[in-house]
Amino acid sequence: MGHQRDPRSPEQLREAGHAAVDWLADLLGRIDELPITAHVEPGAVRAALPDHPPEQPESFAQVLEDLDGIIVPGLTHWQHPGWFAFFPGNSSPPSVLGELLSAGLGVQGMSWATSPAATELESLVLDWLVELLGLPRTWRVDTGPGGGVILGTASEATHTSLVVAREQARARDAPTDDLVVYASVEAHSSVQKGARVAGFHHVRLLATTPDGGLDPAALAAAIAVDRAQGLVPTALVSCVGTTGRGALDPLDQLVPIARSEGLWHHVDAAWAGTMWICPELRHHTEVLGSVDSWVTNPHKYLFTNVDCTAFWVADRRPLLDAMSITPSYLRNETTDRDDVIDYRDWHVGLGRRFRSLKLWLVLRMFGAEQMRTILREHVRLARDLADRIEQHAGLELMGPSHWPLVCFRAVAGDDRTRAIAAAVNASESLAVTVAEDVDGHPYVRVSIGQANTGQADVDRLWAAITAA
Repeated sequence: MGHQRDPRSPEQLREAGHAAVDWLADLLGRIDELPITAHVEPGAVRAALPDHPPEQPESFAQVLEDLDGIIVPGLTHWQHPGWFAFFPGNSSPPSVLGELLSAGLGVQGMSWATSPAATELESLVLDWLVELLGLPRTWRVDTGPGGGVILGTASEATHTSLVVAREQARARDAPTDDLVVYASVEAHSSVQKGARVAGFHHVRLLATTPDGGLDPAALAAAIAVDRAQGLVPTALVSCVGTTGRGALDPLDQLVPIARSEGLWHHVDAAWAGTMWICPELRHHTEVLGSVDSWVTNPHKYLFTNVDCTAFWVADRRPLLDAMSITPSYLRNETTDRDDVIDYRDWHVGLGRRFRSLKLWLVLRMFGAEQMRTILREHVRLARDLADRIEQHAGLELMGPSHWPLVCFRAVAGDDRTRAIAAAVNASESLAVTVAEDVDGHPYVRVSIGQANTGQADVDRLWAAITAA
């Protein structure tokens, strides 16, 4: 194999790496010129590529040709400033660099011993986030009984929290088949999936108040019914910023119920929690010291590419009790030390990427002040759009939002609502999402959060909405 085609060569990394960065920078520089959604038929991308892997090495230039000609046209561009769909999935140059460095270092962070710096950097950046997001100081791993860990997704965090809740109940001799999980009808689907994977047979999706938050009276009534039937109320999953319309569960009323009933209380703040970097966007922080676990996704609003989920527990001991298994091949001189973290014991998986490196670069190269400035501008843009909708005779808001998410529908009915969304999405430079309320009526979700979205992009969106 010739030196120039040896993919192990540092010189190959240098040459191809420069080309890759130039290619990506050029693409991001013109991404607003690309159609947001892919115009390909199912199977078209695969059909354009060889059926069989190459026997001989190919050049990186050949790979870039296929990226340009085949892969990019088949992508949905979440980094486009006209992206108002789902939630933001932001990347950023510091995050890209951190991902590159992490991939190049290629360390395995399953335990402190396998890469001490990977473990200690992760605990540090999560302690930084405790401070930046205004979370309880006892959740810092350096000062309290709690601590944080970086997972792949918020769904993993929900699943993990429900496993811990299950193990806590089983330790009290409760039969697994009798355990019950509670959440609202607007909770994320990961609650149901996580409960299923964790072995729960009973999941109660409860009614909400008109503003979309879980109704405390409905929770109390459901618990009473389940206890009367001999079941074991076990876990509550509350939402801070529901996926559908950004609703806020009333934690100040739910926390006392969960505490008095002995429920493991997990709070899903996957989207909205990242915005707590702005103090004025925080809600119910005064009761967080009484919940058991909390999750948010830096890969939504904190400019760190997917996957990067921050998960905290108020007390790490139940988590470790549920997850720790140490066979001989993982045992070493540090595994039993109280001052050492082995993050493999903090979640289901064993292997761990060096995810904290990209979050560290983002926090250092942006700085908290600049991140707050960008977020506050998005909040302003959302309020401006909401004001326009409220003043339009043919549109109505779904209700107030605490964060930069605007949900609305057409006064003329469901068909007109869907037609508006379809017309916006047909523009190729804008993307919104359609969701349905609990009665099956559609509404349009406008999530303002792509890192480069500005006033001109919201104005383009408003023009498309009114034209439709």
